[in-house]
Amino acid sequence: MQTIVVKFGGSSLANADQIRKATDIVKQNPSRRYMVASAPGKRTPDDVKITDLLYTCYDRAVEGRDWTSALSGIRERYEEIARDLGVTSVDLAAEFDTLQKHLEHEPKADYMASRGEYLNAKIIAAYIGFDFLDAADFIRFDETGVYDSEATEKLLVPLLLRHKKAVIPGFYGALPNGEIHTFSRGGSDVTGSIVAKAAKANVYENWTDVSGMLVADPRIVKDPRPIEVISYKELRELSYMGANVLHQDAVFPVYSAGIPINIRNTNCPDDKGTMIVRHVKNTQPEKIITGIAGTKGFTNILIEKSMMNSEIGFGARVLQIFADFNVSFEHLPSGIDTLSVVVATEDWKDARTDILKRIQEVTHPDNIKIEDHIAMIAVVGHGMVGTKGLAARVFNAIAKADLNIRMIDQGSSEINIIIGIKDEDYETAIRALYAEFEKDL
Repeated sequence: MQTIVVKFGGSSLANADQIRKATDIVKQNPSRRYMVASAPGKRTPDDVKITDLLYTCYDRAVEGRDWTSALSGIRERYEEIARDLGVTSVDLAAEFDTLQKHLEHEPKADYMASRGEYLNAKIIAAYIGFDFLDAADFIRFDETGVYDSEATEKLLVPLLLRHKKAVIPGFYGALPNGEIHTFSRGGSDVTGSIVAKAAKANVYENWTDVSGMLVADPRIVKDPRPIEVISYKELRELSYMGANVLHQDAVFPVYSAGIPINIRNTNCPDDKGTMIVRHVKNTQPEKIITGIAGTKGFTNILIEKSMMNSEIGFGARVLQIFADFNVSFEHLPSGIDTLSVVVATEDWKDARTDILKRIQEVTHPDNIKIEDHIAMIAVVGHGMVGTKGLAARVFNAIAKADLNIRMIDQGSSEINIIIGIKDEDYETAIRALYAEFEKDL
């Protein structure tokens, strides 16, 4: 018998009606044995996610402000979900008494945030008749908060063998001392991937509110084409550059096991969605690119110095300065006498003056130029490898749109070309690139 692990996002589990849709999907296929649940998301565009409300409770508690009304609102939503589903076996009164005591004494942000998934998974497990498995019992982080795959698998693999069907809350696990610790926002995707690997699943289905990934952002490009199949590497590149259908860290557990991911739409369950696989068979040689994605808000620090290429360790010294201030770089284009360090503007704003001072002291450059308000755009695709004239098409598309490229970066794998342009030109550039390659999709 096959095993399919399914993860449902917050919009798919926002209320009782959505939960019914999700559980109907699970019950339609007996192979869907493990369901990973997110916290309830927005029911309407003006609504507030449960996780955000839980963070509000925590913030008010540590600031000495009243949090009781926010907690009451959360409780009412869960009581409404349980009532509409006819679930009476989950003691929500006891659960919220525990939450209240936690807020009254020594509130922890991660613990509070994790309760959204925890409570939703408990209710769903009772409704669908599956076992409930608390992620804190098997998802493990080390003392520094880094996910511990070895410790997790040692606990989770035998646990899944004992529980043939289960609902598992996403987003959190526990430190060695038992304290609740969360992944970054969107971390339920990671939990689903971890469970899929431990279960040796045939497929990991990630159900959300879109029918898979699109070639470009539909808020910018009208009716962009869907992506039917994409490789892990292509997904990683697009996710890194802002395509947010799937948490980028969710790729790694299933990638190592060779398990495909299928992104599906809870509201359109018959749509095939996007299949993410280790290798894409190039059955359509005319298909050059897979997707276009980007993000605004970068700064380019251009360091100029004659004979830079003859200074051994020049780049290492520059990067060490950023590391010393706990600032990661995003891209590192370079020339013979130039080195650009691209960072997220928000990440280095507090240390900006000190970093520039250190660069002057350590490297004695001829000049340093700073350019803020840079957007980075990636054109990604396995069909790009070895394709002649591709870079020219990218640059010509931008030129035809009367835009100026501020920087260029291409990975050695040849599956992506990244350009930097002004923030204000971002949307125009995305449309121009999509128009250039649309006939090849």
